[in-house]
Amino acid sequence: MKKAISIGIQGFSDLREQDCFFVDKTNFIKEWWENRDVVTLITRPRRFGKTLNMSMLDCFFSNKYANRADLFEGLSIWQNETYRKLQGTYPVIFLSFAAVKAGNLEDAKTQIKQEIASLYEENRYLLEGNVLSDNERKIYNSTTIQMDDTMAQNALKTLSVWMERYYGKKVIILLDEYDTPMQEAYVQGYWDEFTSFVRSLFNASFKTNPYLERAIMTGITRVSKESIFSDLNNLRVVTTTSNLYADCFGFTEEEVFASLDEYGMGDKKDEVKKWYDGFTFGEHRDIYNPWSITNYLDEGRLYPYWASTSSNGLVSRLIRTASADVKEKMEDLLRGQTITVNFDEQIVYNQLDDNEEAIWSLLLASGYLKVQNIDYRGITLEPWYTLDITNIETLSMFMTMFRGWFKNKDANYNDFVKALLKGSLKEMNIYMNDVALATFSSFDAGKKPSEKSQPERFYHGFVLGLLVELRDRYQIRSNRESGYGRYDVMLTPVTEVDDAIVIEFKVHEPDEEETLLDTVRGALEQITEKNYDAELLAQGISADRIRHYGFAFEGKKVLIG
Repeated sequence: MKKAISIGIQGFSDLREQDCFFVDKTNFIKEWWENRDVVTLITRPRRFGKTLNMSMLDCFFSNKYANRADLFEGLSIWQNETYRKLQGTYPVIFLSFAAVKAGNLEDAKTQIKQEIASLYEENRYLLEGNVLSDNERKIYNSTTIQMDDTMAQNALKTLSVWMERYYGKKVIILLDEYDTPMQEAYVQGYWDEFTSFVRSLFNASFKTNPYLERAIMTGITRVSKESIFSDLNNLRVVTTTSNLYADCFGFTEEEVFASLDEYGMGDKKDEVKKWYDGFTFGEHRDIYNPWSITNYLDEGRLYPYWASTSSNGLVSRLIRTASADVKEKMEDLLRGQTITVNFDEQIVYNQLDDNEEAIWSLLLASGYLKVQNIDYRGITLEPWYTLDITNIETLSMFMTMFRGWFKNKDANYNDFVKALLKGSLKEMNIYMNDVALATFSSFDAGKKPSEKSQPERFYHGFVLGLLVELRDRYQIRSNRESGYGRYDVMLTPVTEVDDAIVIEFKVHEPDEEETLLDTVRGALEQITEKNYDAELLAQGISADRIRHYGFAFEGKKVLIG
């Protein structure tokens, strides 16, 4: 009999008690325990089973689950007698920062204090008997949401002391979604102050804590050591490019295909692979997102389940306001090509605006891009990553993102595209001015770019929008060599029904041109003089099927000719 599919249950004990669909990942327990790392940080994309695995560790090691063999019977870990004896024998501190999403520093610290105060409420049995002195009882009862920062920063270490004294064994600390508040701190503008607070909390909990047996932190990103882990020299970092625990998070292809067979969907393997396969962890390929597979098993239809539940606001802003180079690479990715880039997998959030290469690290950690190859270059062996869009589901996420840039009710972007296709200059001018007025500032990186660079940022965003709207009818390229120079935008028709289009963008130069019309003429002359049509003519497209457009910019005003 098929087991019920549960959508959203993240507690291991709930899944097992209700006999719901579950892919056995208990080998992770053995693998982690035998590696003997004191503190482990594991990064995986959103909804890849991090919380479920942390709950599983809690149920396995915590003495609160002693005598709960029923939770693990029939699973791989239970075949090993050594681990059957280990189950339920350690004090465990398990907390999550998933809900720490605040608009300011004080609220963020308060939310963390609330999580800590809840832990103290759960363990009030420590107040019984003579485990704590009178002084310690006062400290325990003062550990509330109103505690000061210093008490909060030492609270997990203090609780470890008392639990070790009570049980006679060092504690295991499990911290889920450690980086959720980091991203919020960056987005909301209180990064420096918040990381100072968290650095002290982590140092006390994981570095200067002699009562700690082991610890695991999970998150999406590897936040730089300098930011919050500067004192943790006992930290093992496991990212998506690491081989360690590669098949412990997410479903392997074998697991997915077995599940499809079990639920009578064995004939859907090829299309499921196209949509949801493609994640790579270390050298382990063909990893699938558990959220999408579970939903697919439940509903039986192809849909971007994972992509539609992800929060892409930060990624969208970083790409939208990025330089032309980043947008050109996104254009290549959207066309099904790979890109090769150099970046540091450690993310320094407060440097994201200054170091554009960090966007690739964020996209990789988030699961939107996958690694095809890593090439170590030079005497310093700097890693160069060859990246690709992960699968059809993540492609749909990017397309929705780029389309959303022009969804402003005043933008009339779709109307502009229609006018472009039918060659109506009058309508194109009306609608493009609406688009520029409504969206121009959102492509401004916020560093007072010059009047000349602003349109460049805008038009590359505009090209990404075209790629989404017209990818079935045109091959769309930008800033590529043809003839004697580099054109701005070229639309090459897929069939003979449509005309080819060459577009040149030009900023009005008051010293050289009297009017915007002069600027348009200059753009059109450049198309001709540089022979940008050469690429199209070489493909057999006749000159009478090639249209030229010059886009002249003056501030947010646009003239097309």
